[in-house]
Amino acid sequence: MRIRILTTGIAAGAVIVSIVAACGGYGGGSSSGMGGGAYGGGVPAPTVTFSSPAQAMNVNLGQAVTLTWSSSNATSCTASASAMAAGTFSGSQSVSGDASAVPAATGNFTYSLSCSGSGGTMNATSPTVTVNPAIITQLAGVHAVTIGSTIDPVTGQGNPYGLAIAPVTAGLITAGDLVVCNFNNNANPAVEGEGTSIVGLHATAGAMPYHIAADAKLRGCNALAVLPDDSISAAAFSANMNPLVSASGVVNTPFASDTFDSPWGEAFAAAHGASPAAIYVANFDGAIDRIALNGDAQTSFTRIAHGFCGSGAPGAIYSPAGLTYDPSIDTLYIVDTSSNSVVAFANVSGIGADGVTVNGGCNSVANPPTPAPTFSGPSAASARVIAHGAPLFTPITAALLADGDLIVTNGDVNIGAGQMPNLAVEVSPVLPGGFVGQPLQLDTSGTPGALFGIAATTDGQGHQIVYFNDDNTNAVMMLATP
Repeated sequence: MRIRILTTGIAAGAVIVSIVAACGGYGGGSSSGMGGGAYGGGVPAPTVTFSSPAQAMNVNLGQAVTLTWSSSNATSCTASASAMAAGTFSGSQSVSGDASAVPAATGNFTYSLSCSGSGGTMNATSPTVTVNPAIITQLAGVHAVTIGSTIDPVTGQGNPYGLAIAPVTAGLITAGDLVVCNFNNNANPAVEGEGTSIVGLHATAGAMPYHIAADAKLRGCNALAVLPDDSISAAAFSANMNPLVSASGVVNTPFASDTFDSPWGEAFAAAHGASPAAIYVANFDGAIDRIALNGDAQTSFTRIAHGFCGSGAPGAIYSPAGLTYDPSIDTLYIVDTSSNSVVAFANVSGIGADGVTVNGGCNSVANPPTPAPTFSGPSAASARVIAHGAPLFTPITAALLADGDLIVTNGDVNIGAGQMPNLAVEVSPVLPGGFVGQPLQLDTSGTPGALFGIAATTDGQGHQIVYFNDDNTNAVMMLATP
């Protein structure tokens, strides 16, 4: 059983082992040394014990284990782990506090504290933490299932880019349906970015696509975000608009007064604390915008970041993309195609106008890849690169996995000979270096550039479900953990 405990101020995917002081009784862990009574001349012995849920702790590789403790009658504590691969938990620690350990390998690990005072020393060992393979490793031996074609039955358009999961049943859409937009118009295949259609599919193998909308305002649709009422926010690159499509298929332009520059990424964020719900939009010019919402109505428009590198043309675009929001930690992830990086904006709802300036090194090289970005501005401390370089190769999209990691797909723009195309990569926000497990090839045809939209959810039994668009076959595919 996988456990994901979300606590304010603790990274996504962290599993918490609580260490509490106790007088007598050892809780869920083991202790040794002096007991809870007096030692020589009435000096009380220190106490430290571990407590844990009844079941063993299970995490996936890439998650953090957050250790929290307190002790009594102690003046110092020393930490240790059962193996180097358990993550860093060593050396002097405060008598009360917390620390995170990020295991670097699968296996079974424990963590220990030795706390001393004038009354002696008490040792305690945590419950065993079992580290399972990363989700992408669990998916490696799974056969991909074809959900259905993305060819619009009305317009005949294909080349699926945007992909999102509908949260409720409304209008034409059923809860759990897959909503897809087509980037190209098959009637004019020589010109990229002319697609204008959105289709839906029930999330069952062999589903037939149904028509939702087609409109020139959707031209070059490349990314989607579905709002709580099934309204569809669409990044329309070629139309240079961000339309809002109702669940019944009506195409509206409530954000027409906003200034966009060829939108190329989209994410919806539910209200967080005092911050309202919002749509985040990535632009070809390297800016990230926030559209604050009251229902479906805009209440404000803010450019929160600028400076990502943007270059190229439809079919070979280098630009910030793959926007993914983690509501548990109010973090927006941005796939930076130009630098082969994944960037995190923590506490994103609190980033104000031009809060982050991205120093992307856009002019430092003649062509991408550009250097890993650095950051300045009032909210620079909120921004960091969590993964950079190989195996990312012009990454283009991402989805949030159940344990807080990301699955990121490569766009293969100008891929070189000998490089494996159509890879998905798992990225952990907490593991040093970011990369978890081995990349997974989602399309094995040998033709690069198959991967664009990707979305993830879990079923009623807790299995991880990953849907992805295969542009080579104009189909939505599905993978699920065993």
